[in-house]
Amino acid sequence: MARRTNSVGHRTISALFLSALIFTLSSLTGAQTRPSAATSPRVPAKPKLVVLLVVDQMRGDYLDKFLGQWTGGLKRLVEEGAWFRDAAFPYAATETCVGHATISTGAFPATHGMVANAWWDRKEQKMVTCTADPDPSVKNTGYAGATPKGADTAWRMAVPSFAEELKFQTSGATRIVTFSLKARAAITMAGHKADAATWFDGGAWVTSSPYGTLPFIEEQAKSHPAKADFGKTWSLSLPESAYWYGEKALGAVPPDGWDLTFPHPLRGKTGVGEPDGAFYEQWASSPYADTALTELAEKAVDALNLGKAAGTDFLAVSYSSVDYVGHEFGPRSREIQDILVRLDKDLGNLFAHLDEKIGRGNYVVALSADHGVVPIPEDMQKTGADAGVLHLPELQERIEKAVEPFNYAKPAVARISGSDIYFAPGVYDKLQQDHAALQVVLDAALAQPGVAAVYRAEELRDRPATQSPAHRAMAFSYFPGRSGDLFILPKPYWLLDGTPTGKQRSYGTGHGVPYNYDQHVPVLLMGFGIQPGQYFQPITPADIAPTFAALCGITLSSRDGHVLAEALKKPAEAPLTQQARPKSALPSGPNTNP
Repeated sequence: MARRTNSVGHRTISALFLSALIFTLSSLTGAQTRPSAATSPRVPAKPKLVVLLVVDQMRGDYLDKFLGQWTGGLKRLVEEGAWFRDAAFPYAATETCVGHATISTGAFPATHGMVANAWWDRKEQKMVTCTADPDPSVKNTGYAGATPKGADTAWRMAVPSFAEELKFQTSGATRIVTFSLKARAAITMAGHKADAATWFDGGAWVTSSPYGTLPFIEEQAKSHPAKADFGKTWSLSLPESAYWYGEKALGAVPPDGWDLTFPHPLRGKTGVGEPDGAFYEQWASSPYADTALTELAEKAVDALNLGKAAGTDFLAVSYSSVDYVGHEFGPRSREIQDILVRLDKDLGNLFAHLDEKIGRGNYVVALSADHGVVPIPEDMQKTGADAGVLHLPELQERIEKAVEPFNYAKPAVARISGSDIYFAPGVYDKLQQDHAALQVVLDAALAQPGVAAVYRAEELRDRPATQSPAHRAMAFSYFPGRSGDLFILPKPYWLLDGTPTGKQRSYGTGHGVPYNYDQHVPVLLMGFGIQPGQYFQPITPADIAPTFAALCGITLSSRDGHVLAEALKKPAEAPLTQQARPKSALPSGPNTNP
């Protein structure tokens, strides 16, 4: 009897086990054939808004020098964000158009083609700006009744910007909005197409026909025009004892109507009594211009509801006033120190606005600069350093005299622009076959005071492998058809100057060479997906766009930079959410016509 009862028990257990197995298998099969929302794979969350901030001519060492005096947005970026302490452009053409295009595309000038603010057009035999568009259907458009001249677009930029790729790869859900005082900054940050790309020209806010106009900018241009700041005064923001440098910057060349000491009145030329050209130059060189750009950015967030649509939006601001002040007063001036104090407050206000409207942690921001600046030569000479001014007109005259015995066409040199020497049509082709004449030209250039080296175009093509940082930097800047035939490398602390012989230069200092004072810039990341801290590995500002792309889940068309993975939160730290397909209009691809 006991054996019978035990047999029944075993059969019962076996039946229960078989039933459980069948149920488990059917559940697994059902899970594979009928997915539910609860078991669907989760996709990484995306930032609601990407914010790009570029401070024109902000040297990397400004953070170390002045951080203790900041209380607003710049301080917040350092304390709450990722600070890359060893960030520098690796190329020679450290100029505004080049730097902004590099930051926005993740590519170097040898790839994106924006080799300078302006270059010699061999076909047209004239200088062209990096944003000048020859298409007769393209026209610049002014707000508040302004009638600007010219036609500016990104048609010369050979690759799309990050913002363009973001819009294209998310089926058009992204809104692209950029602001600057300079066309070459606003346009290169936006790319070939945008919802708004706005800059300042001749006293008015301006855009061009491919970008269109927006009502909120029209309203802001009418209600808060630059001329409303006429009569204001830029005074020191801190106690006088807080400033590092003397009252007068040695070698400075201030705008018309200003002298070398604070305060700086915004009244144009003496006795005018109303806004004139001098006033608008003063305004652009004052903190009031930075505040105007900040207000436009905040208005864009409100009017367009940026960060609240299905896709990730893009907002970029390039603050130009630091560049104007740096050119005029140099990096060792109270003006530079003070305008950064004021910019710090503006950025604090901008971040507070983004916190309120979009939510702290829902947006990611990157701040960098397009280039640095060399100290004013007269100021640098006080240290005993070999510093000076490399006069390009004298260099051109020296080359012309050198080729006279060889019966070349006159003038043999069509133009010297920055480091680039462009010869007249056919001259360089002939020089390449005439080694004696070419050597005479090279010797003449090397004999010019301030010249350290001369490179030939054929030495730079295809980015040759080299142990020379200067040679490599020149190669990263070389773009066939746009770059020069020969390239001048000045000695350290020598300023390239194109002022005609016999005239005084109209600025204090400049930039545009492959030395650390021009290449080293800040790179700061903060917000969504960013791991705060200080990072000391060498990077370039071309790494910003690939990092944005990684956070947004898109791919750049062509890049020289890399993802700053060390500053990104690991998947376990970043939230994962269900992501709906964005609803948008028909997809539209970027125009990449170079």
